[in-house]
Amino acid sequence: MLRLIPAPLHRALMRLANRLRKRWRRLAKRPTAGVSVIAVDRAGRVLLVRHGYGSGCWSLPGGGLGRAENPRACARREIREELGCDLEHVELAAQFDEVLHGAPHRAFVFTARFSGEPRADGREVIEADWFALDALPPDLVSFAAYRLRLAFTEP
Repeated sequence: MLRLIPAPLHRALMRLANRLRKRWRRLAKRPTAGVSVIAVDRAGRVLLVRHGYGSGCWSLPGGGLGRAENPRACARREIREELGCDLEHVELAAQFDEVLHGAPHRAFVFTARFSGEPRADGREVIEADWFALDALPPDLVSFAAYRLRLAFTEP
C-alpha cells in the first residue's frame, strides 16, 4: 500500500514520523527494541546505509522490533523491506540495553551475509554502500560505530 505513495512524499512523511516518534519516546519513556544487521561481503567490507530520515549519516541497516516478533525474523524482514534481498548465516553478535531518544531500548545486533545483491529501496534507505572496516566514513552514526566494535572486537 505504501508503494502507491510517490517516493519523495514517502520520504517526507518518514522524516515527520521519525521526529514525532523521537518526541513520543522522550515523553512516554516506553521500552522499545530493535535490530541492527552487520552484513559483510567476501572482501570483508561491511554494508552501511543512509536513511531518508534522521541525520543523513551512514548507519547499519535494521529497524524496530514488533511486539512478539522474533529478533532474527525482524532482521530478515527489515533487510527485505529496505534492501530487497534475504540474509544467510544470521548470527546474534550482541544484545544489550541502552537509552535511545530518552527511552529504554533493547538492541539486538546480528552478523550475516546477503543472499542476493542489496539495493536501496529509495524510500526508507536512499543509499547503500560497502566499506572496509579500516576505512569507515567519517559521518558514521555513533551507535553504529559502537555496534561494529562489539561485533569485531575480541572479548
